[in-house]
Amino acid sequence: MRGQPETAGPQGSPGGGESLDEAVAVAAGTLAAAPDVTLLGHVNPDADALGSALALGRALKARGATVRVSFGHPDEPAHSLRDLDADGLVVPPSEVPAAPPLLVVCDSGSLGRLGRLADRVKATIAAGGEVIVVDHHLANTRYGTQHVIDESAEATVLLVLRLLDELGAELDLPIARCLYAGLVTDTRSFRHAGAEVHRVAARLIDAGVDPEATTKPLMDTHPFGFMGMLAGVLGRAVLEPSAAHGLGFVHATVRRSDADGMGSEDVDSVIDIIRTTGEAEVAAVLKEIGAGHWSVSLRADSRVDVSRAANACGGGGHRLASGFTARGEEQEILAAIRKALDEAPLIP
Repeated sequence: MRGQPETAGPQGSPGGGESLDEAVAVAAGTLAAAPDVTLLGHVNPDADALGSALALGRALKARGATVRVSFGHPDEPAHSLRDLDADGLVVPPSEVPAAPPLLVVCDSGSLGRLGRLADRVKATIAAGGEVIVVDHHLANTRYGTQHVIDESAEATVLLVLRLLDELGAELDLPIARCLYAGLVTDTRSFRHAGAEVHRVAARLIDAGVDPEATTKPLMDTHPFGFMGMLAGVLGRAVLEPSAAHGLGFVHATVRRSDADGMGSEDVDSVIDIIRTTGEAEVAAVLKEIGAGHWSVSLRADSRVDVSRAANACGGGGHRLASGFTARGEEQEILAAIRKALDEAPLIP
């Protein structure tokens, strides 16, 4: 197996002893003075990445800035996320300036997660511009010039809300919907959420968010063809009770022929079904994205640190939700995952 490493880019100031409050204040000052801001999310952005960029982008546009939001792949967000872009801020990568004067990168732990837009970060820094990284991933490589990073935050939208409050931005309904979308998806419908997250959710609902209307297209809506695709994939799922420190490992593969006619969000949701297997601590879904090219999602229940397993395979993420991309044969990828899981530490 040949993995795709999470490439560390040019290192900005690591922040030293700077507190999160100080980082938020400095970043908000930079944003408040900026006439032109480009916001980026990671490739195949989820609701946390896109919601973060769109919420902050709308607030900056209201202040009079020229704003654009983009991501390295694909040219448009998933159908389930398009309603979040109330202001038409999303542009294809081809419309992102070669060296934006101010970049804000949301929910991306490393340059490698930006795909073909990673060069914009390098160009901005080389030209003396600012790159503000807003993120909650544990292994963030701090590749910007300013960093608003809190690895304990359940979602990047929580850090964006802190920036919005520092800017004195109005928490209107379109902004609140973007924040709620990121919050509900990254916490698995608040199952991985502390008390403060629930207080933030209440604040967003007070701002007008309809939880059902916001959540249904993100998590509970699929085309009818999804049922047939899911039946075929689940029929090939494999349970390995002795893997992952003997705690159980279940995996399934979505081939390109399975995904024909499906949106990326439909394929990505397969892991949420696979992970319900009661006999397995760890679940994985291998998604074929090209000949011998795979995107792999890893999920754990509570005991195995899958971020360490993903790192070993060239990726990264969170302790209970991570992933990576790799090239090779299916069984070769699975063998690498098994080895990485057995070497990954258990969570106390």
